[in-house]
Amino acid sequence: MTDQEKLYEILGELLYAVAKADGVVQQEEKEALKNLLHNHGWAYEVNWSFEYEQSKNTDALEAYKKAISFCQHYGPSPVYQEFIEAMNIVAAAANGTDEHEEAIISSFSKDLISRFHRDMDLRD
Repeated sequence: MTDQEKLYEILGELLYAVAKADGVVQQEEKEALKNLLHNHGWAYEVNWSFEYEQSKNTDALEAYKKAISFCQHYGPSPVYQEFIEAMNIVAAAANGTDEHEEAIISSFSKDLISRFHRDMDLRD
């Protein structure tokens, strides 16, 4: 498995964490995911990971922590903007974005930025 494949599996975990953040993955969120992945080059990896976490009924925070850990290890990447946009789409799919979903999306940006700033400070 390449790092790029793993990165998109991580997107599936992040999208699962957002969908599960309010306690249950709703059908509207799964439909939004399906539409989002239509013709996406990494659709299989994203969907596989999402479905795997859902089949295990993984806790949203646990899925998030695993995903953010990989992203912090992987380092800066322009695809993170795509990840944030995808998380917003899935979160908004069922009755709008709630506070738990928003917290995960906000944490993703903050956690990555703080990690990358620390890494840059260590280099100086």
